[in-house]
Amino acid sequence: MRGRKPLITALVFGLFAGVVAALGMTTVMLVLRTVAGIPTASELVGDRFAPLIPARDFGGLISWAGGYNELKQLGVLSVLIGQVLTGAIGGAIYFLLRQLEQAPSGRARDADGRSRKGPIRGRRPSASTAFLIAFVSALWLGAMVLLWPVLPTSAIGLPPSTARIVTALGLLVSFMAYGLILAFVARFLAPRSRPTQVEASAATTATATATASDAAADAATDGSRYLPRRGVLVGAAGVGLLAVSGGLLRRLSDDATFAYDGLQVRGPDIEPITPNDRFYVVTKNVIDPDVDPGVWRLGVTGLVDRPLTMDLATLGTMQAIEQETTLMCISNSISAGLMSNAIWRGVPLSTLIDSAAPRGGVVEVLCKSVDGYSDSFSIAKALEPTTLLATHMNGEPLPRRHGFPVRLLVPGLYGEKSVKWITEVELVGEDVKGFYEQQGWGPDFVIPPRSRFDGPDFRKPFKVGQPVRLHGTAFGADRGVELVEVTVDGGTTWQPARLDYPGSRLSWALWSFDWRPAAAGEARLAVRATDGEGNVQDARGRPVVPEGARGHHVVTAMVRA
Repeated sequence: MRGRKPLITALVFGLFAGVVAALGMTTVMLVLRTVAGIPTASELVGDRFAPLIPARDFGGLISWAGGYNELKQLGVLSVLIGQVLTGAIGGAIYFLLRQLEQAPSGRARDADGRSRKGPIRGRRPSASTAFLIAFVSALWLGAMVLLWPVLPTSAIGLPPSTARIVTALGLLVSFMAYGLILAFVARFLAPRSRPTQVEASAATTATATATASDAAADAATDGSRYLPRRGVLVGAAGVGLLAVSGGLLRRLSDDATFAYDGLQVRGPDIEPITPNDRFYVVTKNVIDPDVDPGVWRLGVTGLVDRPLTMDLATLGTMQAIEQETTLMCISNSISAGLMSNAIWRGVPLSTLIDSAAPRGGVVEVLCKSVDGYSDSFSIAKALEPTTLLATHMNGEPLPRRHGFPVRLLVPGLYGEKSVKWITEVELVGEDVKGFYEQQGWGPDFVIPPRSRFDGPDFRKPFKVGQPVRLHGTAFGADRGVELVEVTVDGGTTWQPARLDYPGSRLSWALWSFDWRPAAAGEARLAVRATDGEGNVQDARGRPVVPEGARGHHVVTAMVRA
């Protein structure tokens, strides 16, 4: 090979072709996600690595990114960029190998002595072809090893064993698309051989033909092996793929959780029963599952003598109960609104566990979701009659964002234990850490008594002697609310508030207190709750991480004469 120019040309065109092939691969992934609910690499990578980030660092990342939704978007973008860069590197290596194969020293000869364009033919593939096969295989095998724990993810609700196969095949198809597109682009960019005048003459000897062919090939090698005009066409195809993948991304973005993830419920218009569209939402997903009830199945597995698998219709024939229950996120600060109350209808989890005949030695139940999420809690809690497999919420089938068709409901524990889109309950003989527990949350997930002010608006001043209605919520987990007290003098004295809505043993209570400011200036107000077992809300504050916030909700009111 004469000089570096051919290698530089191959490198540039290889990077270019690799980007085009990576865009094609991304487009295939997005099509599979849209049509068949097969998770994209971005979703799988996020789910695989998020549990490995320590809880305090995870919170720091959320703050650095500007919010949980912003962190999700950054994660998706990072993986997409990584796909393109990886594809570009693969393309560069593949084109460099092809360029070396096409050098004069690598040209094969026909039996009559004429040179033949291309690598020497034999039983083994060329180095470039072998590399491309190995590269695509390595991508897929690496994904299998790296993402194995989250491969059972299925946005349409396939059973875990089936979902793992489908997801693996989806990744294989996507990576193969990359390889095929890259190989096609390489062949398309290569110049077509044209017969010379010497080759066209019947009188030309075989030696002259070989010499002319070699000269033409060498000229092509010394010049540009890849034609600019065809490069323009490939560039146009790349732009087309970018437009298609961008359109699919926009479509998926419209279906994303960004519009409602982190929805809070608080303020002066708090209702005893939270409407479904106002119920708080926290989700790890960029796009929540859209489960097909026809393919969804629920399994009870693990340390049982009679493993169960049932569809939605079978679950619907079982004896169901209704109960009012409040759910609250572990990341809810003392004054925040990641807490809501609803009337749920469902089948006690104990009914299914008993039917499966659990063996001795069961310690926990590990509950898994179609979105790859999992969490665990004690078998004793699982057997409590209030732990439900809920199918209805406030008289309606579960909304998609709240776990349709079936979610778990675990009163008394933070909301992360109430797994949405549940698909498997595995009885295990040891402590198994769930998605967020792997980050370091817990180990205590029991909600302590808590209360907060929801009104009035403390940003506005009050007048001396005019009555003010203080009001808010109180929650005693699965122990009910026995008493709510308010202090208007910084904790010197506490006075009982009214329980306007006492709620149930499993729900919040709504309280109010009439206050008449006696003097101008700043007044320090606080509220505390006592649960049905006599536990008083602890005044000692603690942060959200790792066991949930604790302390009194303290506000400052400005009073004017």
